[in-house]
Amino acid sequence: MNDELTKVDIKKMEEEIRYREQELRPKLIAEVQVARGFGDLSENFEYKAAKQEKNRNESRIRYLKRMIATAKVIDVKTAAGTVGLFSKVTVRVEEDGSQETYFIVTTLRQNPLEGRISKESPVGAALMGHKAGDRVTVRVSEDYSYDMTVLAVEQGRDDENIEILKF
Repeated sequence: MNDELTKVDIKKMEEEIRYREQELRPKLIAEVQVARGFGDLSENFEYKAAKQEKNRNESRIRYLKRMIATAKVIDVKTAAGTVGLFSKVTVRVEEDGSQETYFIVTTLRQNPLEGRISKESPVGAALMGHKAGDRVTVRVSEDYSYDMTVLAVEQGRDDENIEILKF
């Protein structure tokens, strides 16, 4: 399955790749070389740590390049009043009567702790395409689901200030 990403997602990944290749990589290589000079490599913690950080950087570069190569670039178009990508949605969870507000984003920019949920998450997928007043069933697993009522939908835009996920 290809990840559905926006042009902004791709731009942010390209910027991170450029930073990691042009600025971070030379610095990490230099750190490995300095640490190598500390002596016996089998007992050299600094060398192992520097090498691990260099490898983590290379892994991130490969990951980002693979994401770009396999991504399906999508346009952000949503009918007025309908939940879509970058919508701010307020819902009432019928199970406990609580009220929640979510901001629907791409998988690459999700952060549930900040209320940003992926359009592919169980809640995000259930909300997509609905309007205020609609009752939505969120299927978490085969054994568990719950209902929500959409209270309000605010159209949003692709905010370039939202960072992409790090690892």
